[in-house]
Amino acid sequence: MSFDSFDAFADRVAEVTAAPFSMVNFIDENRQFFAGLHTPAGTGSGFDLGAAAAGGSSGGVRHLARDHGYCPHVLVRRKALVLEDVCDYPRFAGNPVVDGIGIRSYLGAPLIDRTGVALGTVCAVDTVPRAWGRAGLDTIKLLACELVVQIDHRDKGFR
Repeated sequence: MSFDSFDAFADRVAEVTAAPFSMVNFIDENRQFFAGLHTPAGTGSGFDLGAAAAGGSSGGVRHLARDHGYCPHVLVRRKALVLEDVCDYPRFAGNPVVDGIGIRSYLGAPLIDRTGVALGTVCAVDTVPRAWGRAGLDTIKLLACELVVQIDHRDKGFR
């Protein structure tokens, strides 16, 4: 899949969840890489997720330190995570993305391939608390499964 494909998927996640930001994220030992990124139109002021991920320019580097954000927790847990208001959770409230980027709510699920390898995550975030609820949890899990199937089909085409 190309960056355009991952960006299109991130756009779809944002549309389905009605979230201003969404990502398809791959994680290694040191950093997170946003293969797919959706940001709201016109978010050029201040330090926002789009600027952080794009290195301040639209074709720049799309990465974030591994200790920033919530996707690394999802990857390690291998389970979806819903944080309706990150400030309600002492473990997550002090994360650098809260003050640095303004993240207040998170909805994410792991991308686990057919062999059981956790590839990354798909997530939606907002700058205000959100009542994602069970419907949000089910939705992000379904979207993660859908993306894994797309990745799997792409991989099979190259064998």
